[in-house]
Amino acid sequence: MDEIEIPAHFLCPISLQLMRDPVTVCTGITYDRENIERWLFSCKNNTCPVTKQCLLDHGLTPNHTLRRLIQSWCTLNASLGVERIPTPKSPIDKTQIVKLLTEAKRFPEKQLKCLTRLRSVAFEGQRNKTCLESAGVIEFLATTMKNNNTQEDSTVLSEAAIEVLFHLNLSEARLKTLINNEEFHFIESLFHVLRLGNYQSRVYATMLLRSAFEVADPIQLISVKTALFVEIMRVLCDQISHQASKAALKLIVELFPWGRNRIKGVEDGTVSVLIELLLGTSERRTCELILIALDQLCGCAEGRAELLNHGAGVAIVSKKILRVSHVASERGVRILASICRYSANARVLHEMLQVGAVSKLCLVLQVNCGFKTKERAKEKWELDLRV
Repeated sequence: MDEIEIPAHFLCPISLQLMRDPVTVCTGITYDRENIERWLFSCKNNTCPVTKQCLLDHGLTPNHTLRRLIQSWCTLNASLGVERIPTPKSPIDKTQIVKLLTEAKRFPEKQLKCLTRLRSVAFEGQRNKTCLESAGVIEFLATTMKNNNTQEDSTVLSEAAIEVLFHLNLSEARLKTLINNEEFHFIESLFHVLRLGNYQSRVYATMLLRSAFEVADPIQLISVKTALFVEIMRVLCDQISHQASKAALKLIVELFPWGRNRIKGVEDGTVSVLIELLLGTSERRTCELILIALDQLCGCAEGRAELLNHGAGVAIVSKKILRVSHVASERGVRILASICRYSANARVLHEMLQVGAVSKLCLVLQVNCGFKTKERAKEKWELDLRV
């Protein structure tokens, strides 16, 4: 196929890709809608990318003349494999969304249709997402999820609502409002979906829970229910997606330092699940998160006992030292140091010798590790020698 030369003014100045929906900002520069909306709303910029002028008005005016020129050019070059860009839909109007929500509130049987429409609107661009927020969609979605918390046999509405909510990319302020407003029971709603939803909605629930607890107050972190750890472990065991597993690991790392959460986690079999995951992965960040969580759990006697009771616990922790990253090595040494300091006996130290933990610690002392890591390794190694 012959090389196609695309006119420069058909390209978005931000991405240098063919514009599909050209819009003009108040400085007179034209961009592709998706790219400029990402620049303004997702990346939180307040300037024109080309002129660097401050944009006092974020209004975007469709450039119909340029769009028609691009479409004509696409048609002329169709024989060379160029597809004609479709005429973009007009951005949604706030009054249309308010009318849609009012109808859904008055007639419950129309709620699923409303949620389907909201999903479609949200997927059409950042401007539509902003419009949905201003029309009160977030509160509507949270209320819909809350009203379906008691229905054990059906989660259809909650699943549809959580999908839209996730794709709205809630800000920290919005999340705080949801979790602090008792009217919404937001955490309980997410837990309901996590427990009973389909695979995809459980992914959304896990990631929203992680974001919610990142901005939660200490009292909310301390009062986490034991059953939540059961469901988080189920997400990890089911391995429904790499994204969900990473979010679940970050979530427990966020929760374990608070109150009795470590004990709750140990009681629900977290140590065993984490060790099995560690045995089956070599991905750097996943290993680091697992070792961080195990280090936190080994801060209590119950956690250390569970790690020692697992046949591969000490061995896999030892194996990951010096094989993954500095962070993983530091956490691995911390785990072994905790065991030696608080749970050591002849049997435990003999096991460490057998699985190569002692020789690995000798290597730590020789390589370029952090000072604290070396100190812990030295302390544990000297304890082994005394025993």
